Amino acid sequence: MNFSSFAVPYEISAQYAKRVAYFSMEFAVHQPLKIYSGGLGFLSGSHMRSAYELRQNLIGIGILWKYGYYDQARNQDQTLQVQWNEKIYNFLEDTGIKFQIDIHEHPVWVKVWYLNPETFKTAPVFLLSTDLPENDYVSQTITHRLYDANVATKVAQFILLGVGGAKLVDELNFNPDFYHLNEAHAVSSAFYLYKKYGSKDEVRKRLIFTTHTPEEAGNEKHDIHLCEKMSYFCGLDLDEVRALTGMEGEQFNHSLAALRFAKLANGVSQLHGEVSRKMWSKYPAICDIKAITNAQNWHYWADKQLYRFMEEHNDGGFDDRKRYLKKRAFDIVADQTGKLMNPDVFTIVWARRFAGYKRAELITRDEARFEALLNNSKYPVQIIWAGKPYPVDYPAISDFNALVHLSKKYKNVAVCTGYELALSKRLKQASDLWLNNPRVPREASGTSGMTAAMNGSVNFSTHDGWICEFISHGNNGFVVPPIDYENISVHEQDEYDLNKIYEILENQVLPLYYENRDVWRQITKNGMRDVRWQFDSNRMAKEYYDIMYQ
Repeated sequence: MNFSSFAVPYEISAQYAKRVAYFSMEFAVHQPLKIYSGGLGFLSGSHMRSAYELRQNLIGIGILWKYGYYDQARNQDQTLQVQWNEKIYNFLEDTGIKFQIDIHEHPVWVKVWYLNPETFKTAPVFLLSTDLPENDYVSQTITHRLYDANVATKVAQFILLGVGGAKLVDELNFNPDFYHLNEAHAVSSAFYLYKKYGSKDEVRKRLIFTTHTPEEAGNEKHDIHLCEKMSYFCGLDLDEVRALTGMEGEQFNHSLAALRFAKLANGVSQLHGEVSRKMWSKYPAICDIKAITNAQNWHYWADKQLYRFMEEHNDGGFDDRKRYLKKRAFDIVADQTGKLMNPDVFTIVWARRFAGYKRAELITRDEARFEALLNNSKYPVQIIWAGKPYPVDYPAISDFNALVHLSKKYKNVAVCTGYELALSKRLKQASDLWLNNPRVPREASGTSGMTAAMNGSVNFSTHDGWICEFISHGNNGFVVPPIDYENISVHEQDEYDLNKIYEILENQVLPLYYENRDVWRQITKNGMRDVRWQFDSNRMAKEYYDIMYQ
C-alpha cells in the first residue's frame, strides 16, 4: 500500500467522486475495535460502513485510544467498576507514517495506523497515536483515554485530531475537496488550514460541520488562554484568532468557531436542525445549518432472518425467530447477572449511554406502579437495563448503581455491564419494547431505537430526535404525546412523561402484546419496514454528498 499518494483502494462510484476526509473522535465500526463511547461513535461507524457499500471517495480520521473509553466491570457488590485495560489490535496496519505537531509549544510525535476497508467492510480509516517511545510520558498519555477528564489532556486530544488529522491528510497527498468535522472536536484543523491556504475564505470552501448537541451548555468551551498556551491556534496570536472567529471574552467555544469557519453545517434530525438554527441565531456570521437525520447501517445491524420471514409472510417463522433471539440474548444476561429471563414474557429494555437527561430510572420513580408492573401476573413483564456512564459522571454512575441495587429485589429485573456493539445488538434482539425517554428536546437524534426496530423491537419513546420523523403511534411504535415542554418545569415534565408512560404501557401496550398478538406482530413489522430505508445510513451517507458536499 502506497501511503505517500493515497487513493481509496476500491472503485469509486461516479456520483461520489468528491474526496472527503471525515474527522471523528470515535468510530464504532465493530466490537473488537474499542475506540468509541456511545452514539457519536455508533453514528460514525455506520457512516464508514455505508461509505464502503456506496463506494464513496471518503476516508475516516480518528484516534487509536490505548485504553479505549474504559472497560465496564463490577465491584464485589455488583456496582459499577471502571477499568483501564490496554487494547491490542493485530488487524491494524502500520502505515510507517510518523510526523510531529506542536502541542503545548512542544513537538509531539504522531504515528499513524490504518484500518483496511476489507477488514470490517468500511471506508479506509486512519488512526493517530502519540503512544510512542519518542514522546515523553505526558505526551504519550494524549491517546490513552477517550474524552480524558483532565482539561489540558482533552484540549491536546482536540489538537491531535484536528491539526494532526489535517497534517496527516497532507502526508497522504489525499487533497480532499472537503474536511468534514463530525462534532467540533477537530476544529483546530481550521487554524492549520488557515495557515496552509492563507485565507478564511479558502478554509470555508472546504469545511463541513455536523453538530450533535441541542443545547448551548453541552457544546465544549475552554479557556482561550489555555488553548493558546496549548498551541491550539497553530501559532496565531490571540488578536488574530479573535478576528477570525469573532470570539469575545475568555472562553473559546469550539462549536461556534466551527459554525464560523464552515461552508455548511447540519443538525442530526429535522427537529435538531430547527433547534440548532434557533439556538445559534443570536450569533452573527455563522454558516447555514441544514438537517440530515442520523441513521444506522442496516447490513451490520439488522436480523436478516426476521426480515426474510416478514417478507415471506411466514408468521410462525417470524415468531419462532424472535423467540430464539430473545432466548439467546437471555443467556448472556443470565451469565452476567444470574437472572434467567423467560422468552415468552414481555421484555422491556432501556439501554444506551447513561446521562442525566436520558432518565434511565424514570419508570422506577413511581414505586407503587413500578412494583405493580413487575408483579403483574396477568401481563408479566421483565426489564433489562444497560449502558455506560461517563467514568467521572458520578450522578450517572449513582443512577446505574441504584438500579443494580434495585434489581436485587426482583427476579425479573437485570442490569448488564459492557454495553458495546455486541451486547447492544443482543439486547435489541432481546427486547419486545425499546424504552427511550429523554427530556424533550434534549436528544439531538438518538439512534438506538433504529437498530432496535431492525431487530424486531417496538419503539416506545418521548417525542424527540429522530422519533418525530418515524413514529406513528399504535402503528409502528408508541410515543408519549408531546405537550408544551418549554413552559413547564423539569419536575412537571418528568411527572407528565412518567404518568403517560405508565398509562400507555398498562392500557395499550401490555393488553396488545398478550391479547392481540397478530396486531402486536404487525406493529413490530411496520417498525421494521419503516426503519429499513428511511433510517439506513446509506440514505444518510448519500444525503451528505447531495446536500453538504456540493
